[in-house]
Amino acid sequence: MPSAARLVKKEAMAQRIFDMLDTYSCGFIVHADNVSSKQFMDIRRGIRDNSTVLMGKNTMVRRALRVYAEKNNAPFWNEIADLLVGNVGVVFTTGALVDVKDEIAKYKVGAPAKAGSIAPVDVVVPAGGTGLDPSQTSFFQALSIPTKINRGAVEILNDVKVISEGDKVGASEAALLSKLNIKPFAYGLVFQHVFENGSIYSPKVLEITDDDLMASFSAGLSRVTSVALETGVPTMSSVPHSIINGYKKVLSVAVGTEFEVTFDLAEKVKEMLANPAAFAAAAPAAAAETKEEAKEESEEESDDDMGFSLFD
Repeated sequence: MPSAARLVKKEAMAQRIFDMLDTYSCGFIVHADNVSSKQFMDIRRGIRDNSTVLMGKNTMVRRALRVYAEKNNAPFWNEIADLLVGNVGVVFTTGALVDVKDEIAKYKVGAPAKAGSIAPVDVVVPAGGTGLDPSQTSFFQALSIPTKINRGAVEILNDVKVISEGDKVGASEAALLSKLNIKPFAYGLVFQHVFENGSIYSPKVLEITDDDLMASFSAGLSRVTSVALETGVPTMSSVPHSIINGYKKVLSVAVGTEFEVTFDLAEKVKEMLANPAAFAAAAPAAAAETKEEAKEESEEESDDDMGFSLFD
């Protein structure tokens, strides 16, 4: 049976969690493997204006969340409690989720590859000089890395991937990367889930930009327009295309027949078809004239801006 002092400590921790739940409705569930206490201090300092980090025993935090959910008829916190598995914590915030996420991401720290750890990214050893003496070639041979001796030092001939993402780091790979002074991994809080006003979703949603939304909307609108044009069902997006296509057909009929036409464009197209050489010769002259007029207008505007003539 726990002592009175431990019970008081647990009750104080539970009350602290209740206060957080009363204050915050948004935040992140984060994974904290390989994150040092110094990193936690820096993260807390960086986001303390509008956020707080909750780290503790999962059993204690889950129990506090469930008690709060029952007392306040808020089953959403039961869902959050179910997600607290492993070395995880909760970041509560009242700020913009994207800004807080970006701020926390700044506190990643480079770390060497340790034997037995799981690689979070691919590790590539770059080609070039290593500064190691020829006696160290056994490390490279064990990992099938092509090398040569250049000016008394080992030189790697090609870029070589020595560890793939998700693989366990072997002792040879760890020793080689240590000798090359390569710190391939960067550890920090990993965002697993985002919760906001009763909703839970993936952190990838926060990476969606306005450009992504516009591209998705444009693609959908294009598909709707294509279906509407193919089926003959008018929509706001297809009507302009239908008008243009209809006008093209009328123009084609007018140009391809001898009927009298009453609109200018058909007459102009007929003239172009009857005497294409004249229009071909007139086009460069018209372009040059337009360019000269634009240049004169630009010079006049420059004089007007100065407020006086060069000869005043």
